[in-house]
Formats: sequence, structure tokens, C-alpha cells
Amino acid sequence: MKVLHLMAGAETGGAENIFFEDVLALADGGLEQAVVTRPNNEFRLRAMRDKNIRVDTASFANFPRWPTKRVIDRVCKEFEPDIVHCWMGRAGTYAPKYSAVNVGWYGGYYKRSRFARCDYHVGLTKDLIRHLREQGVEEDRAVLIHTYAEFEDAAPIGRASVDTPEDAPVFLALARLHWKKGLDVLLKSLVNVPGAYLWIAGDGPLREQLETQCDELGLRDRVRFLGWRDDRGALLAASDICVFPSRYEPFGTVTVDAWASKTPLIAAAAAGPKAYVKDGENGLLVEIDDVDGLTLAMNRLVNESDLRDRLVEGGLDSYRSQFTKDIFIQDSVAFYERALQNR
Repeated sequence: MKVLHLMAGAETGGAENIFFEDVLALADGGLEQAVVTRPNNEFRLRAMRDKNIRVDTASFANFPRWPTKRVIDRVCKEFEPDIVHCWMGRAGTYAPKYSAVNVGWYGGYYKRSRFARCDYHVGLTKDLIRHLREQGVEEDRAVLIHTYAEFEDAAPIGRASVDTPEDAPVFLALARLHWKKGLDVLLKSLVNVPGAYLWIAGDGPLREQLETQCDELGLRDRVRFLGWRDDRGALLAASDICVFPSRYEPFGTVTVDAWASKTPLIAAAAAGPKAYVKDGENGLLVEIDDVDGLTLAMNRLVNESDLRDRLVEGGLDSYRSQFTKDIFIQDSVAFYERALQNR
């Protein structure tokens, strides 16, 4: 079986991480793969080539479109894929007119029209499957495949490298610096969590605004802006609690990352976390934009070791039942095989 992946995403981002890690996992599962993507992240390009995955680059521009179409047509002719997997809407518009089965991937509530040439539609969450069905996708053409996490061998970063005391409670937020991620709420909550530090790993348009907010709240000494990181496992291993205050989140792989790394989780009740996080069992769930509720949850996890242990165990159970690498490979290969049989 040969799978060609089309990815027109940004240099960094959650969906881009999912694509990258899923492709690497499928390589470990024995699939022969090729990728056409933007030349905007040398780390990803090098890692995929190191797995013997063919990688070609294209601009995926809206105009002119012909240079990207020419690259995809050439790869299809030379690689002869059985499956063309289109990651997100921009790539979906480039699904080729070819003999392969075209698959569209939804990490958010994208319009089906972006995937007009796709035979199957893969949703990352149960609610995204509902969204696909509401857009008219037939039941047997809407497929749920969860992503995965794997951090068993991750060694923690040294706290001294980010100017953080060894004995301080450390919260970690893995997020793009965007209004949707609710980091302004997190900073307000941190004010009333004495002695705790916050690491924010991510980049985005609100960095300057969030840094200014830190100064206004008197938090500059306790907040570290780490920028985009490719070592999530090491950051999770070095932190005490993962906090995920998003206002809008179709899923949020941070949830699975925390569970897999045995890190207690606090999440706001956006659609994705709300569907998977059971309050008090595998995480603490707070209302969106609830500064006081988030403050209470943060203080509880700093002070209640039994609660931390219970959430870690519940998170591990959730992870092992749905989100391991083996489960992802098994589900993906089974879907590809069924799609080919029905071609």
C-alpha cells in the first residue's frame, strides 16, 4: 500500500504536529509513503526523510495554483499512490484527479466544500464526525481516527535552563499565542497561585500583548515564554501540571500529551476537551473564561497530591484505551485497506 500525504500547513502548529507525528508512526507501521508539503520547517522535512519517506515541496498558493498542481501530478505519476491523504482544507482543494482514493482530514470544523474531490472524510474527534454527518457526508464515508502520543523515553529539561527553581510548582501551557487559547485567563489565575511558575511553549500574534499583561499583573518573574518547541515530552516531564484553558478547541492534542506523559491536566470546557475529559477522573474541567474556577483548580493540584495521583491514573487509562501509537497505526491501516477494497 502506498500513501501520498498533502500538507499545506504553517511552519508550526497543532495540526501540523499531528500530521508530522502520524506520518512518522505510519512509517514505523511499514507503510510506503510520500509527502508533498511546504518547505517551511526543516526539522519536519529532515525527520521524514530520515524515515525513508519521499518528500517533495510546493507552495500550495491559492494563486497561481499550477506550480503546486504540477508537483503533485509528477509525484502521483512517479510514486503511484493508492491513497492520497489531504490534511486540512487547503490541501483538500488540491486533491488530484487520479486513480487513488482521496481522503480528507479534519482537525477542525472545516467546510466539506474544501474536500469536494475526497472519497472519505477522517475526523479527529467524535464531534467532528457529527459535523461531517451534518454536512452530508454518508455514515460509511465519515471515519473517526484519533491521534496518539508517545513520550515514554522523554528526559526532562533542566529547570535551570529556563530560570526556574527546582522546588517551585510548574504549570505548562502548550499553545499558540492566540485569543482562542485563553492564555490571558491563565495569567490572571496565576496571580493567586502563590509561588507557582508558568511555562508557555508556543508562538503567535499575542506574544507582545501577553508579555505586557505579565508586567501589569506583576508576573514577569514567574512566567517563561519559551517560544515554539519540538520537545513537548521533555517539557511535560519537567513540569508538574499541564493547563489547557482554550476558549475554542475542536480537540486539543495537549489532552492526550498530558495523559501519555503522566502529567495532571486542567482543561477549559471547550468542545474537544469537554468530550474526553471527565472532571475529577482524568483531569479537572473548568468553565471557559472562568478565572476564579481556574485559580481554584490550579491551587487544588498544587496542594492535593492524592488528587494529582488520581488524575494521572485516570489519564493513563484513557490514553491506553484510545490514544496509543499502536491503536493509531491499527485504525489507520484498517481504514486504508477498507477504502481500497471499496474502490
